[in-house]
Amino acid sequence: MTEATQAEAGAVEVTLPDLSDAWLVVIDPQRVFADPSSEWGSPMWDAALEPIKSLRSGFGADRTIVTRWLPGTNRRGSWGPYFERWPFADRPDTDPLFDPVSPAQGWSSRGTLDVSTFGKWGEELTRITGETPTLVLAGVSTDCCVISTALPAADAGATVVVAADACAGSSEESHAAALHVMGLYAPQIEVVDSAQVLRNR
Repeated sequence: MTEATQAEAGAVEVTLPDLSDAWLVVIDPQRVFADPSSEWGSPMWDAALEPIKSLRSGFGADRTIVTRWLPGTNRRGSWGPYFERWPFADRPDTDPLFDPVSPAQGWSSRGTLDVSTFGKWGEELTRITGETPTLVLAGVSTDCCVISTALPAADAGATVVVAADACAGSSEESHAAALHVMGLYAPQIEVVDSAQVLRNR
């Protein structure tokens, strides 16, 4: 395995910031992304679930934030063609497809943070974490909602740690590509595995 491949897999030890005050953000552990029968279901979800559970145990309910993507009603601009391409997802926010999967119930003491953008960085999140927090990201999908959260968070001054094995991509190839891109932003974004995150708690 080359060093670049190891980095993409989160297998390289890097110097992490102090994670004692970090927040674990589990991005969109919902049926729409985790159920294999969904058009957006990740084939990597089952493998990511145990590392996510380990992180959740290490952070506790009070330092864990669980997000949900909801379609909302905004179809302006590029969202119009997007939902035309993916009509199965053009449903009311209350549809069970957008519910968290059963293992995610109770992961956060705050319930879920619900937004209608793939990226979860924004006012709703910073109200909880502060403006320049340290975030540990996990969830689904690596190549959409995770990367869409990591990049603007880092740009705003947050310190971002991506737990690679606790993320699930739309495919193995897309997962690796997204990890590679996020790894280019070190030290603002560090890509590691969940075990190293827990060792630094």
